[in-house]
Amino acid sequence: MRLGIVVAAWLALAQGQAPQTIAITNATVVDGTGAAPRKATVVIRGERIEAVTTGAPPAGARVIDATGHTLLPGIFDLHTHLRAAAGTAANNYQTDWVKNAQAYLFAGVTTVVDFSFDVEQHEPVKRLLRDVVAGPRVVLSARMSTPHGHGTEGGWAEIHTHEVVTPEAARAVVRRLALYKPDVIKAFTDGWRYDMEPDLTSMDEETLHALCEEAHKHGLKVLTHTVTMEKAKVAARAGVDVLVHGIGNAIADEELRALLKKSGTGYVSTLSVYEPRPRWENNDLLRSVLTESARERLINARPGPPIPAARARRWNNLLQNVGLLKKAGVAIGAGTDAGMPGTYHGWASLRELKLLVAGGLSPVEAIRAATSESARLLGLDKERGTIEAGKLADLVLVEGAPHAEINDIDRVRRVFLGGREIDRAALAKGLASDQMTALPAKKAAELVDNFERGDGRTAVDTLPVNLTDSGHERSLMQFTRTGKTLLAVGRLREGAQPGIGVSLPLSRGAVEPVDASEFAGVQLDLRGEGEFRLVASETVALKATSEWQTHRVPLKDAKRLHAITLRATGKPGSKVWFELDNVRFYR
Repeated sequence: MRLGIVVAAWLALAQGQAPQTIAITNATVVDGTGAAPRKATVVIRGERIEAVTTGAPPAGARVIDATGHTLLPGIFDLHTHLRAAAGTAANNYQTDWVKNAQAYLFAGVTTVVDFSFDVEQHEPVKRLLRDVVAGPRVVLSARMSTPHGHGTEGGWAEIHTHEVVTPEAARAVVRRLALYKPDVIKAFTDGWRYDMEPDLTSMDEETLHALCEEAHKHGLKVLTHTVTMEKAKVAARAGVDVLVHGIGNAIADEELRALLKKSGTGYVSTLSVYEPRPRWENNDLLRSVLTESARERLINARPGPPIPAARARRWNNLLQNVGLLKKAGVAIGAGTDAGMPGTYHGWASLRELKLLVAGGLSPVEAIRAATSESARLLGLDKERGTIEAGKLADLVLVEGAPHAEINDIDRVRRVFLGGREIDRAALAKGLASDQMTALPAKKAAELVDNFERGDGRTAVDTLPVNLTDSGHERSLMQFTRTGKTLLAVGRLREGAQPGIGVSLPLSRGAVEPVDASEFAGVQLDLRGEGEFRLVASETVALKATSEWQTHRVPLKDAKRLHAITLRATGKPGSKVWFELDNVRFYR
């Protein structure tokens, strides 16, 4: 009963009010086109803007008097990580990405580009946002990098970040990823670690050019993790569409400015993630997008260490480069890297506008960067990003005049997504809760996998995921199907807590929970050499030898499972292997 009530509440948020004609009157309209702010009435009919007029509201329209307020296009954030836990509760498998998404909507951010979901997760995430939960419009990426490059440190292997080192491989991987129909490609091309850690590998120009060329053939824009001036020049020559980090190692020289302008490559500084500031600020919007426990942790946190000199230099470079590149005619978008420490979903997107102004943009230019310019960089400007007749009615009403005083941008009062006003009070209540969002659970099938499907997928039509330890230096691992079993072999790294593993998602991408409460536990056949742990509702140690053994592991709480994972470890530098078969639930 409780789950049904929770889901009904999320459905109500997602569906909003019934389509109707709305007239927002007496607002100062900053339409994102570059036109001067003006008093106007904006008429919304259904999901689109019907008119921007000085005339009277249509008969029968719902009238919203916006005296003293400014109406803006919905804000964009071109760099987010919805699965990263900056300020929300987490369970044992994933963070509460739904809350993270809703923090954006609460803040008036109606379009976000996410770089945290792998391609197996795209379909369920989009379906849930369409049919079950409220959230902004989400642009999802397929991720590519180089072996031991940035984006591969998490240990999620090829399904999460696909590794390439040659032009031929880049083209082949893009073609394979295109079958999933991602919205964009995210390429991690620059291994500089900010003079704080050893550098990772970088992508050469020929490989990046091939990646971009192939992506463009499939209608996919390429956004890159590029953080140095040298690699930004490579990206511009290679045909990258958007750099989704600022250049921090140097002041942009004339060559870079000319290259970026000539290539049309957009520039997104993500100043919010780099800003040296206290982790907590007494800000009403920030309070509203955090869970209660996260708020308390931040308020009570001790001050951090002094800002390292390398970080201070980088910050100065980042701020100066915003103004220099804007003056050079480079297209400036807005993004935050939200989800990273201290960079809170929703709040950081509005913070970014303030920082763009600190970097040399006017408030109107910062608003355009976060609306029409970001929409254009994504190729979405025909549908959204400005307040014009025929565009989607993604709008945010702000008390005050952010086009004159950018600090007013936090004073969000109403948000519209496709013409439907969002219930921000209901969102705020959910965001404050430490409980995970109760997504509907699918019924578990008895057989998880006997590894006999010819297409490499499990019996429940999910893709197994190979796992390693995280960090710069990782354990080596290979896994394959023998036709009847799954075989994994690895050499453990020389370092703390080495390990390899395989995860069998119970739903596509392990996004939706699965209810296996009708079963008593998990059963599997296993043999191997190493130390083993099975992770389902809890973590249980298993013993294995070179002979097959059947293991039964009782489940304490099987109502909301995401995956069944087998991990193997041992002495650093040693070899481990395991063979797995007949993974199922038993009664």
